[in-house]
Amino acid sequence: MHRKKERPLKLTMLIGLILLIITMYMSLTNGEFDMRVSDVLRTLFRYEPNPVYDLVIMEFRLPRILISMLVGMGLGVAGAVIQGVTRNGLADPGILGINAGAGAAIVIFLFFFQGKIKGAGLASLMAMPLFGLIGGVTAAVIIYLFAWKNGRMDTQRLLLSGIAVASGLGAVILFLTLKMNPNDFEMALMWNSGSVYHADWRYIVSILPWLLILIPFILRKAYILDILQLKEDTVLSLGVASEKEKAILLLCSIGIVSGCVSVSGGIGFVGLMAPHIAKQLVGHAHRRIIPMCALVGAILVTMADFIGKMVFAPAELPVGIVISIIGVPYFIGLLYRQRGRRV
Repeated sequence: MHRKKERPLKLTMLIGLILLIITMYMSLTNGEFDMRVSDVLRTLFRYEPNPVYDLVIMEFRLPRILISMLVGMGLGVAGAVIQGVTRNGLADPGILGINAGAGAAIVIFLFFFQGKIKGAGLASLMAMPLFGLIGGVTAAVIIYLFAWKNGRMDTQRLLLSGIAVASGLGAVILFLTLKMNPNDFEMALMWNSGSVYHADWRYIVSILPWLLILIPFILRKAYILDILQLKEDTVLSLGVASEKEKAILLLCSIGIVSGCVSVSGGIGFVGLMAPHIAKQLVGHAHRRIIPMCALVGAILVTMADFIGKMVFAPAELPVGIVISIIGVPYFIGLLYRQRGRRV
């Protein structure tokens, strides 16, 4: 019986992996400089590598694809955790203000290191997620305090507080970017719109520790997320310290979001869409939702980056804007469905 339950997940994951590989292939071979599959394989396996192909693939396209995948994975998993903790299908790192909190802290970091970011090397890239974590935690604490009512977290107040805090922090980000010099302003503006255009291997090194440590930890806590879907009295009767577990899981999701925001900027709606798509594909058990969310998020961001790169070529549309074009109608659809259920 257990094996029968696992088969749909494995099959769905396999189909998703095939779709992701197809997207990666399209992104690797298409662009301003088109290549054949044989050219890509020769370059990747170092068999008669061409210096031009080597530059295009290893320095530009492959890091960008990997960053898109990693950011999508992180945002998808973080969205699943936040929706599970809040028991609200409309919750999302962007809507709750966590993206804005991490983004504001990183913009402050950029602002005080104007002109030094490029020369600071890997140390500055590793420091950016830490600043993002501080900003994300600060925003989450403020939102959590506003959402606290009668000894419990009110999910409606949580959403409203998150939207308000995100708006305020957005104004802070805009003010600081306007104070930057032209070069840093252009970089911050592109980053703030959600972009992986400047991705390189150092960005991958900076985000990997956050994902490799926190995603497996969240997967181990999947059963807690299942328990948290029950009524509060039932959760307490099972001996689960709900508020403590919620805080731990939220802190993990904030850490993941901070790592993602530090390398790609504010990409919204991935954490909203991925959990809903995953639940439709593999059910509501979080040990199945979390890996599926990682895969769906990777597909969404990688595909959105490819679309943004190709539709307006040679100009490029930031991946955050492409995701928003898809995410806004999806969010409105979810609102309409939830309203229909209440009626």
